[in-house]
Amino acid sequence: MSQVSFIGRPILLEPTSHYTVTLFILKNVIVHRRTKYQEFIIADLEGFGRSLIIDGYIQSSEADEAIYHESLVHPAMVTHPNPRRALIIGGGEGATLREVLKHSSVERATMVDIDGELIEAAVHHLETMHKGSFFSKKAEVIISDGYQYVFSAPKDSFDVVIIDLTDPYSSEQVKRLYSAGFYEEVSRVLSSDGILVTQAGNAFFFPEEYTWIVDNLKAVFPIIFEYEAWIPVTGYSVSYVIGSKLHDPRDLSIEEVERRLKNRGVSTNYYNGRAHLGFIYKPVTKPSAMMPKV
Repeated sequence: MSQVSFIGRPILLEPTSHYTVTLFILKNVIVHRRTKYQEFIIADLEGFGRSLIIDGYIQSSEADEAIYHESLVHPAMVTHPNPRRALIIGGGEGATLREVLKHSSVERATMVDIDGELIEAAVHHLETMHKGSFFSKKAEVIISDGYQYVFSAPKDSFDVVIIDLTDPYSSEQVKRLYSAGFYEEVSRVLSSDGILVTQAGNAFFFPEEYTWIVDNLKAVFPIIFEYEAWIPVTGYSVSYVIGSKLHDPRDLSIEEVERRLKNRGVSTNYYNGRAHLGFIYKPVTKPSAMMPKV
């Protein structure tokens, strides 16, 4: 992400794709740090509020993070009839952990993130996102390589695995956590009716990377469900993919989604039965075959 000036105000330029950028007016930089693993910025952006930027890509903003995190977490959690053990790979803001913990069925939510410096900064400066989830008695936060953690975890350890990482095209380090080999290990640590969900960047601007992720999941899981949600701060619809051993999100009615949310005491701002139905009937946006290659 580059910083320049516009009409006397500092701005940030984020690469939205290989050929487009988005401009943000920068109000204030809270933290700017390069760790052993990545560069991250916590800043206040005009119109979006407190935001987390990793390796030049905005991950979350106060204004619309609920759309992103609820869309990532709840379709998979609701599809599983009794998610008791959840694993989150990544999710440095603590907002994915926050959403998982809303489900009263959850007995243990394990969050594994490689960057302890980012977690420390998030605890102190992203309170509006994690809302104390790091300190829940049901939460276990582990500073470790998610790839290695999954490979060393016992079989049948989790009911739901949520992969909340930077985009697969943002770095080679993170790309391996979108590979078929990694998904095979996730399947191993999942219960017999377990579910995986991953954010998958954007299918329109990065079709090759997106298709690679979907194909890798299809090689491991019998049920695949693709969906997307428009996230204003990213400038595009974020694509998500669910890989499931047994339960299909398309089998749930509006009424059943609402019933499960109510029974588990889950309160949301964006996701509900109608949103779930919208995910089912709205196809993932992919570039037209007639679109010229850049």
